[in-house]
Amino acid sequence: MYLVRKAAVVGAGTMGGQIAQTIARAGIPVVLRDIAPEMLERGLKEAEAVTAAEARRSVQRGRLGEEEAEELVSTVLGLITTTTGFEGFGEVDFVVEAVPERLELKREVFAELDGVTPSHAILATNTSALSITEIASATLRPEQVVGFHYFYPASLMPLIEIVEGEQTSTETLASAVAFAQALRKQPILCLEVPGFVVNRILTSGISEVFRLQEERSLKIAAVDQAIAGGGVAPVGPFQLVDLLGLDTVHHVAEEMVAAYGSDRFYLHQGMARLVSEGKLGAKTGGEGVYSPDRTPNLPGEAETDGEELVELLSLKTFHEACLLLEEGVSSHREIDLGMIAGAGLDPRRGLLPPFMRADREGLDRIATRLEAATARYGKRFAPPLILRRLLSQGRLGAACGQGFYAYPTTKAQRVGETIQLEERAESVWVVWLASGQLNQLSPQTIADLRAAYNHLKAEGARAAVIASANPMIFSAGADITAFTSLDKKEGEELLAAAHALFDELGSGPLPTVAAVNAPAYGGGCELAMACNLRLAARSALFGQPEIKLGIIPGFGGTQRLSRLVGAGRALELNLLGDPLLADEAHLYGLVNDVVEDHELFDRAVALAVRLAEGPPLAAAAIRKLASHGLGEGLAAERNAFAEVFQTADAKEGIAAFLGRRRPRFTGR
Repeated sequence: MYLVRKAAVVGAGTMGGQIAQTIARAGIPVVLRDIAPEMLERGLKEAEAVTAAEARRSVQRGRLGEEEAEELVSTVLGLITTTTGFEGFGEVDFVVEAVPERLELKREVFAELDGVTPSHAILATNTSALSITEIASATLRPEQVVGFHYFYPASLMPLIEIVEGEQTSTETLASAVAFAQALRKQPILCLEVPGFVVNRILTSGISEVFRLQEERSLKIAAVDQAIAGGGVAPVGPFQLVDLLGLDTVHHVAEEMVAAYGSDRFYLHQGMARLVSEGKLGAKTGGEGVYSPDRTPNLPGEAETDGEELVELLSLKTFHEACLLLEEGVSSHREIDLGMIAGAGLDPRRGLLPPFMRADREGLDRIATRLEAATARYGKRFAPPLILRRLLSQGRLGAACGQGFYAYPTTKAQRVGETIQLEERAESVWVVWLASGQLNQLSPQTIADLRAAYNHLKAEGARAAVIASANPMIFSAGADITAFTSLDKKEGEELLAAAHALFDELGSGPLPTVAAVNAPAYGGGCELAMACNLRLAARSALFGQPEIKLGIIPGFGGTQRLSRLVGAGRALELNLLGDPLLADEAHLYGLVNDVVEDHELFDRAVALAVRLAEGPPLAAAAIRKLASHGLGEGLAAERNAFAEVFQTADAKEGIAAFLGRRRPRFTGR
């Protein structure tokens, strides 16, 4: 995995300028290249405009003063250099191509990039639909070519789809994930299929709305109002089209129809006419589906059945998401995460992504509604295979404890404020991490975990599964804010309590299995390592990022990691702090197996049942012997952590993390 110290963007239109801004905003020098000087000027103006807008928002929210805001704009622009050739490309580590969506043009650009960039450099394309494999074939390094799909506007939208071509290496994917995280973006991984994840799902759902609107000549504004008010989308589909650009939306729809047929996807003929007339929405001064005065430019006078439209959009979106899951394009967690970060389906606003929504409503009810839609509208709504399979297993959704995701049931008992306990098989208990949005390991969480473990011993439990009640995170690690509020004595007591607990999780009388469903960083990764066995969902991520904050792992990461992956690999992971994909974690020995996301919980419980059925005394002796000799190293780590945590570099690193800026370490 390569650290990106300098990057480049090829194509300086609106999107290219914004992409360059996101890189410079992260403190990374970037070369912006275009063959047309006027496009370079446009790209720089775009970068300046979005940075100035961000600075104004920060001033309004009290995060920056006026002088600091001006300095921010100056700093970002100072990190962007421009060229009409390839000056500076010999020093870059990562290139993002953002030229127009024409395959031959992109292949030509990649062939040029192959000859002017270092051999280690990753070449990424911002394509929204084209084949990564075909683009990569223009180079002699197809294993280092990857999709890196931003969503418009790139400066604001948090999602980046990282798209794997047929020859893209795992190292390239991991580097792309790390780079996206360095840009403070949310990456999801997927295979290359037309539309990838978010555009394919959005286009499929909106196709049903477009189809009905034209067939029945429905009022445009009424359609938008029904969808926006129906709890399934943040804005109406025609309003969204104007924001994104009619040409872009129409092009993606054409790609979908060509790939999957006109039954599953629909081309809106009125929109095609507007594109031919140059009415593209916001990018052409606001003249698109709507005129600047909000008058629709598409015909439609009939009244709208809002409930029908909402139902069609909701069911078709879910159906297409299931097909992506069945095809192995991405995991259900990453599909949902993509819809949250790329389509604005924010659960905090009551807008749930497809699989979360299905679990909440009940998979049996969803199946019934799909069957009714199939009878009325056709086989494109037929209940998909994955749904039928889950129903046959009795997985009906959140109410019964498992659907696409796993959940604590009503039988779960709360321990303290952050843990729930539940017996899921005879003498096999699940310890649910339930401490909020990030599942951080706060002093309260450590205390609650200890109380839960003691309770299990008292109950005569035979095995335990450590799982997350949050579908999107296993644990983001230690609660840094809480740690910084502790005095020295309190900090030492917390470390001692955490180490004693983690030691008992690994060598105590109770076999433990960590079911890592999602990112496990820092203390979260250390918690998983403390368990006897670890299963990872395919979309799980691991990492010890403490080094980036100027501190060191404090819950056993310097010791247990080396036992699992070897001293050399552990040193690399602890010194660089980069994320580790699940498949890499399995290859290195950090986890025992990688399973499909929707199978993780069942597999973890089944593994715990096997452990519970083993001979208790012999198994306990093996677990204790496996931890033999850890004590001295863990004691040294505790002392080193306490010492490093008090340094100026640690204070700077933590302040930078909390302030969302790059740290400036001085070695003090």
